[in-house]
Amino acid sequence: MVIPRIIVHVDMDAFYASIEQMDCPEYRGRPVVVGADPQGGKGRGVVSAASYEARGFGIHSALPISTAYKRCPRAVFVRPRFKRYTELSRKVMIILDTFSPLVEQISIDEAFLDCTGTERLFGKTHSLGLHIKESIKGATGLAASVGIATNKSIAKIASDLKKPDGLCICPPGKEQEFMAPLPLGSLWGAGKRTVEKLESLGFTLVGHIQNCPKERIHGLFGKYGEKLWELANGIDERSVTRSSPRKSISQEITFRKDIDQDASVEHVLFQLSDSVTRQMRTEGIRGRTVNLKIRLAPFDTYTRSHTLLQPVHDMQTVRNTVLKLYRDFDRKGRRVRLVGVGVSNLHRDESSSIAQLDLFSGDEEELGETDRLLDQMKRLYGDKVTRASFLPPVE
Repeated sequence: MVIPRIIVHVDMDAFYASIEQMDCPEYRGRPVVVGADPQGGKGRGVVSAASYEARGFGIHSALPISTAYKRCPRAVFVRPRFKRYTELSRKVMIILDTFSPLVEQISIDEAFLDCTGTERLFGKTHSLGLHIKESIKGATGLAASVGIATNKSIAKIASDLKKPDGLCICPPGKEQEFMAPLPLGSLWGAGKRTVEKLESLGFTLVGHIQNCPKERIHGLFGKYGEKLWELANGIDERSVTRSSPRKSISQEITFRKDIDQDASVEHVLFQLSDSVTRQMRTEGIRGRTVNLKIRLAPFDTYTRSHTLLQPVHDMQTVRNTVLKLYRDFDRKGRRVRLVGVGVSNLHRDESSSIAQLDLFSGDEEELGETDRLLDQMKRLYGDKVTRASFLPPVE
C-alpha cells in the first residue's frame, strides 16, 4: 500500500509589510508600502511589498513606486530593512526544521516541507497545519498561510486560497476535484501569455484542461503543455529537497536621477560594500568573487566580476575590488541609473583564522577588527552608528 505524501507549503502573509506593521504599531490597519522613496509621485524604483490594506488600492510588488503613490498617496511608504526581514526569515525556517528534516526554502518567506510519516508526532493534517501556524505566530508574531496536499503544486495553490492567516487542505484522492473549479491563473507555472492563449480558445477553468485530451494541450504548447495538463490533473511527482546553501549575496540602488559624477557613484559603491559585507558577517559567510552591476541610461545593464585568491567578508577588500571594476569599466560618457555590489562563490566561515588577501586588499587583521567593532556598535546602538565617510559634509 502506497502511503500518500503529506506536502506542506508555508507562505508568510505580506512578509515585509507585516514586519513593518508589527514593529511600528502606528502602521497597523493602514496601507503600508515597502520600497523606494515615492518622492511625491516622482520617485523611481518599485514596490517591494504591500500590506493587504495597500493591496486594496491595486498596489502590488514590482509596481512602479510612482504609480503606487498615485493610487494611494496617504499610504505609509517605508524603505526596506532587509537585515530585519532576514532575521525573522531565519527564525521561521528554524521553526519549520522542527516539523520535518526535509525543508525546501524557495524564497525569503516561503518553503515546502515533506511531513509524510509525522502523524504520530503532530496529528493529522489539520492539526499539523494549526501547529505550524501557531508555532510561527508564537515565535515571531507573524501570520502564515499553510497549504497541505499530496504534492508541491497543489500545496502551493492551497496556501494562497485562504489568505491571510489561512489553512487549506486538499485530501488525498481529491486532487482533480480540488483543482477543477479554480481559474487558469491558479496553475503554478501558467504565465500570463499561456493563460491568455488558453482563454482565447475557450478555456477559463482548470477543469477545462482536465477535460481536454492531453494530446491537444501538447499540440498547443509542446512538452510544456504536457506538464501543464499533468498539473491541472493534480499530478506532480517532484520531491521536497533540502535547500541548497545561498549562492550569492548582493544589494543595489537605483538613483533618483541618472548621474554622471564618478565620485557620487563610488560613494554609493562604498555604502553597498559596507552593507553587503556586514550581512555576510552576520550570516557567517565569506566569498571569493566580487561582482559589480551597473545600469546605464536608458536601460542597458552590465556586470563585471573579479575572483579573489581567498574568501573574505571585510568591507575594505570588497570595496577596493568593486571600485577597480568600476574604474576599469568604460561607460562612454553615459549616465548611471543603477549600481549594485554582490559577492558570490560563498563559503561558510568555519574558521576564525585570517584569510590571505588578494592584491586589492590591505591588512585584513586590522580591517577585520574595525568591521567587527562597528558591527558590535551597530547591534548596541542601531543605525545611528555609521562610518565617518558616510556622514554629510559640514557646511
